[in-house]
Amino acid sequence: MIKDIIKAVGDDKKANELLSHKCEKIEKEDLYLPGNNFVDAVHKDSDRSAPVLRSLQTLFDSGKLGGTGYLSILPVDQGVEYAAGNAFAKNPIYFDPENIVKLAVEAQCSAVVSTLGVMGAVSRKYAHKIPFIVKLNHNELLSHPNTYDQRVYASVDQARDMGAIGVAATIYYGSENSNRQIEEVSQLFEYAHSKGMFTVLWTYLRNPEFVKGDKDYHLATDLTGQANYLGATIQADLIKQKLPTINRGFADLGYGPHSEDMYELTTDNPIDMVRYQLLNCYSGRVGLLNSGGGSGSDDLRQAVTSAIINKRAGGMGIISGRKAFQKPFKDGVELLERIQDVYLCEDVTIA
Repeated sequence: MIKDIIKAVGDDKKANELLSHKCEKIEKEDLYLPGNNFVDAVHKDSDRSAPVLRSLQTLFDSGKLGGTGYLSILPVDQGVEYAAGNAFAKNPIYFDPENIVKLAVEAQCSAVVSTLGVMGAVSRKYAHKIPFIVKLNHNELLSHPNTYDQRVYASVDQARDMGAIGVAATIYYGSENSNRQIEEVSQLFEYAHSKGMFTVLWTYLRNPEFVKGDKDYHLATDLTGQANYLGATIQADLIKQKLPTINRGFADLGYGPHSEDMYELTTDNPIDMVRYQLLNCYSGRVGLLNSGGGSGSDDLRQAVTSAIINKRAGGMGIISGRKAFQKPFKDGVELLERIQDVYLCEDVTIA
């Protein structure tokens, strides 16, 4: 399996560098890492109720990665977030919600997450076959000009009544509406926990001032790390974050409390940068899922490389949507399976 993984990266030197890297700034012994007893080892002493623990354990026991502590979740909310025509034009079968769930089932994913409408359309047929996660808030792209504001589209009770065991939401940290979004999502998550459901948070950044020239600090290690910490603060059980590509966001943008000491906790190596993100997830008590990113001509290489980085950093998985559904069904299944292979391969170790 390791030979296939190296081949998928497409560059033996880069693959070997990623596979041999050792994190020395933040050692793995100081983190809570994925494993077959993650719920017992991490969550059972928290204030999560027995029903929440049961829902989390169901998630970790499901799909091809069941029992490993790693997760393979298919997210398809792009019909709202990016406009349905734009998102599904390459593969119009996904205008039909059933094909979204079929893709997750066929690829043996741990769970599928989508909108209230998508999940509700097929819940009676599939909610007992694969864990459902309902995304509660979304952006809205018909306003002119676009506002990039996450608004609540669904309730926890609606998600629970259709058989979902988890809910998800997005907060655009740094945006002009982030304070309201934090308050809304915190209340939604509190209520979801009271109903025995686990919570997943997209901790994304959104502010035009975070882009300076050719540098996009939406992907900065320190800024995304702080967003993760804020997500853990409102008791997200899992956090989804984009892979970092740059550092020193606070310092270079000249705002917010920061010190040089914080930059001593990481390097420019992508594995070290993701490990800093994980450190901000309460040292790994909150599982870190990295985004698979958009779809293009090099999806397999990017997906496998991202999975190596996430796993070796101590992360819990890659959430890949567009790379999977914006291609023929069979190819989408294969891509998800190749990502899963990284987490099943014993030769890809935690750095």
